[in-house]
Amino acid sequence: MRLVHLDLKGAAPRVSYLEQVVPLLSQLGANGVLMEYEDMFPFKGELEILRSPYAYSEEDIERIQQLAEQHKLEVVPLVQTFGHVEFILKHEKYQHLREVERFPNSFNPHVPDTLALLKSILSQVIEKHRRSTWIHIGADEVFHLGEGMDSKNWMSHNKGDVGTMYLKHIKEVLGFLTAQYWGLRVLMWDDMLRKISVGALRAPRSLLGTVALVACPCPAAVPFLTKYVESGFEAVWFASAFKGTTGPAQAWTPLSYHLKNHLSWLKVMQAVPRLAPLRLQGVVLTGWQRYDHYSVLCELLPVSIPSLAICLQTLVNGGFTEEAKRKVLDVLGLESVQLEQSTCEGRGAFPGVEIYHMVEQVNGHLKESILKALEEESAIKGWFSPYHRKRQFGNPRNMESFGSKVLKLHDDWESFVRDLRAQLDRIYFPDTVEEWMEENVNPYLDQLRDLVRDYR
Repeated sequence: MRLVHLDLKGAAPRVSYLEQVVPLLSQLGANGVLMEYEDMFPFKGELEILRSPYAYSEEDIERIQQLAEQHKLEVVPLVQTFGHVEFILKHEKYQHLREVERFPNSFNPHVPDTLALLKSILSQVIEKHRRSTWIHIGADEVFHLGEGMDSKNWMSHNKGDVGTMYLKHIKEVLGFLTAQYWGLRVLMWDDMLRKISVGALRAPRSLLGTVALVACPCPAAVPFLTKYVESGFEAVWFASAFKGTTGPAQAWTPLSYHLKNHLSWLKVMQAVPRLAPLRLQGVVLTGWQRYDHYSVLCELLPVSIPSLAICLQTLVNGGFTEEAKRKVLDVLGLESVQLEQSTCEGRGAFPGVEIYHMVEQVNGHLKESILKALEEESAIKGWFSPYHRKRQFGNPRNMESFGSKVLKLHDDWESFVRDLRAQLDRIYFPDTVEEWMEENVNPYLDQLRDLVRDYR
C-alpha cells in the first residue's frame, strides 16, 4: 500500500480542494490516504470542546470517504493515543491527564480517565470510518514519559522501566480496539519501540498479532528491522516524507532532498526479503503540516505537490526513471523539473498551481526586494532615517528622489498580496490564511508599509 499522509493539524484544506487533490493522488500511484484529523474532526457531546472552529462537518467526512472510494483509495484515520496530544491536553478540562503537569504533550497512562477518554475519541472516529480496515494509533514521541509522579511510583512498585510502562498503555489501547472492532487492523509509529528490548517486545504476544509498525524516516532502518523480526513482528511499513521534515517554518519544498529520502527507502525495501518472515506491507508518504499543535505552518500542500508526484512515482517505478519523470510532467502539466534548484518550469495544471507560483515569488523575491529598497537606497539612509521619520521632517527634494520607486514597489506587492489572499481563500479557512500571511508576508511587507505611511 502507498498511503499519502494528510496532516490536518494545520492548514487543513477545504473539502472542495480535496475534491481536486484526491483524483490526482490516485493518478500518481497512491492507493490510500492517512488522515490525521486532530481538531478538524467533528467531535460530538463531551468531546465537542476539541473541535476547531473550522472543523469538518460529518457530511465533509462522508464526502472525503466517498471521494476516496471513487478513486480506489483506502482511508486510514490516525488518532494519537499517547504523545502529541496537545490539542486535547491544552484544555483545562483535560489538564489532569497530563504526564507532566506543565506540558500538554503526553498522556499520564496511570489515570483511569486517560483510557476512558481515548476510548470515546477512538469510538467517534471509527464510527465515522466504517469502510476503513485500518486505524493508526500514532504513539510516537511520548515526550517526558516517566517523569510524572504517577509514573515514578509505578516504576518503583513494579520494578519496571519506561519501556514496559509504554507497552502496558499501548496494550490497553489495542485491547480495546480488538475487543470492540473485530478485524480492524492497527498501525503505529515505531520510534518509541526502538529503545525497548527484544525480550520486552516479545512478552505481550497479543500486541504483535494486531499491530503493524511504521518505521519512521531513518536510513539505518535495517538493524531495527532485524530486532523486530526477533521480537515476532510479521509485517512492517515504512514512512518516507514528501514535505514537512526540513524545518518547522520551511515555506518551499526541497525536491532533491525528498527524492533522496525515497531512493534510500527503496534500498531498505530491497533488503526486506532477507528478513523473512517479516514482510513489507506498505509505505506512508508523510507530509507534515506542523511539527506539533503549537508550531508554525510548514510547506502548504499546493507547494509540495511536485515533490509528492516525484516521490510517489519513484516508489511506483523503483527509482526516478525516465518513465517516472515523464509521468510527473504529464500529470502536473509541467515542462521540466530542476531537482537541485527545487523549481519547475511550465505553467502547470495541478490543483493549487496558482498558489505554488505565488509562494515561489514570496519565497524568492519579497524579502529580498524590500530589504534591498530599504537598506541599499542611500537617499533613504541619508534623508529619511528612523530619526527623520520619528520627528516627521525631511527635505522634499531628497525624498522625491526615492519616492516614486518605493511607492511603485509598495503598490506592486500590495496588489500581488491581494491576489495571493484570494487564491489562499479558495483553498483554506480564514485562520490558515491569516497565519500564513503573518508568518511569511507581513514581517517584510509591514516594513515597507510603515515607510510609505511615513513618507506620505
